[in-house]
Amino acid sequence: MFHDSVVVVTGGAQGIGRGVAKAYAKSGAKVVIADIDLDKGKQLENELRALGYSSIFVQTDFCKEQDIVSLMKQTVDHFGTINILINNAGTFQYASPYDLSMEDWNHVIQTNLSSVFFCSREAAKIMRSNENGGSIVSMASTRATMSEPYTEAYAATKGGIVALTHALARSLGPDKITVNCISPGWIETGDYESLRPIDHEQHLSGRVGTPEDIAQACLYLTNPNNIFVTGTNLTIDGGMTKKMIYEE
Repeated sequence: MFHDSVVVVTGGAQGIGRGVAKAYAKSGAKVVIADIDLDKGKQLENELRALGYSSIFVQTDFCKEQDIVSLMKQTVDHFGTINILINNAGTFQYASPYDLSMEDWNHVIQTNLSSVFFCSREAAKIMRSNENGGSIVSMASTRATMSEPYTEAYAATKGGIVALTHALARSLGPDKITVNCISPGWIETGDYESLRPIDHEQHLSGRVGTPEDIAQACLYLTNPNNIFVTGTNLTIDGGMTKKMIYEE
């Protein structure tokens, strides 16, 4: 399905991004791992190459516009084009709104939200020259519509991604570029075996999510046969946001 497609995965060296990058590689795509973490990025690049997959790592600071421009240029220089962009890079700041500094606020906004726009802009410049356009998928969150205390900066970015998604879908549609986002719920990126039974049981699906669950959604949204799906936010949370939760 994705043979010879060129896929850029931001924040691709770890967590959800790592799972997404591996899924595209296994599906025949040429994968660009973009991450600020040099060691983990090179580790995944070497792992994929050892398995016979086509992959490169590009160290990228997503708070810097020039790094984003350079990422897309290096991708085109190496693989010739860009077909798919997965905007996954992000950070989390847990702090009381009484204590959150402007510096910390701006860092979360730049990393999580501004990078989505600028990565999408630069990738779209390449995609619009493709005969079949391209696909962009960004990671929002169920926290765009529900919150725990002290997560204001993160929630603001994820709500912004949902809004930015339909705006970009409208603007980039004429260039045959689909734009969608995914709102993951609890996706365990650490030790899955250490989770408690109650962690799984509270989900309608009966289990906590994995990066592979999100990767499968990315493959669906960027499938060339699914170009009728654009401007949408796909919630993947094991049904948690559909529960009415009251203390008994």
